[in-house]
Amino acid sequence: MKEYRQHRFTRPPGATEILLVRHGESRPARPEEPFPLVDGHGDPELSEIGREQAIRVGERLRSAPIDAIYVTNLRRTLETAMPLVGHLGLEPVVEPDLREVHLGEWEGGKLRMMAYNNDPVYQQMQTEERWDVIPGAESFDALNARVMAALSRIATRHPDQLVAAFVHGGIVGHVLAHATGSRAFAFNGADNGSISHIVMLPDRIVVRGFNDRTHLEGAVSDGAMT
Repeated sequence: MKEYRQHRFTRPPGATEILLVRHGESRPARPEEPFPLVDGHGDPELSEIGREQAIRVGERLRSAPIDAIYVTNLRRTLETAMPLVGHLGLEPVVEPDLREVHLGEWEGGKLRMMAYNNDPVYQQMQTEERWDVIPGAESFDALNARVMAALSRIATRHPDQLVAAFVHGGIVGHVLAHATGSRAFAFNGADNGSISHIVMLPDRIVVRGFNDRTHLEGAVSDGAMT
């Protein structure tokens, strides 16, 4: 009798698997000490908790058959990637177009303060699911153009390979929303140090996982990530 088994997912020929790793927790925002800016984007360093999360990520992925490591031009992604870089001996590649959503007048840590105070503009941003409600912030179309171009470049360079890309929460949310055709903010809120998993095909992006944080369970960081 012929049987038809269920099989695990396998990467289609020519496709690129990308692990989207959100950077570890960065230092707290302080009104008297705004984050330094790089090309207009806030550029805080990792906090002590964030450094612990980076170590956990490195341990989680050290045995994965990763062929390349990508980071953005913001230091919290490179700092998060460094434990894995040490394990694998790969030189991280900077892909600036995967940097965080530009927040206009709310850069430098101000978004956190506005969120804490539930500012009316913050409420409007959440309701309309648009970053550019913030004065000077990036529009959906501008964000989508640069992020998809960056992912396409990575996929072109790495067919039939697995890549780790250390990125930002807004980028993880945008990529998964784009891939699934969901609401713009449906996947916002990925935890610091979490891993999401996509597969780049010529005509679409397949989502294989979102916000995997099993490697962070039992860590000191747990209390700060709930």
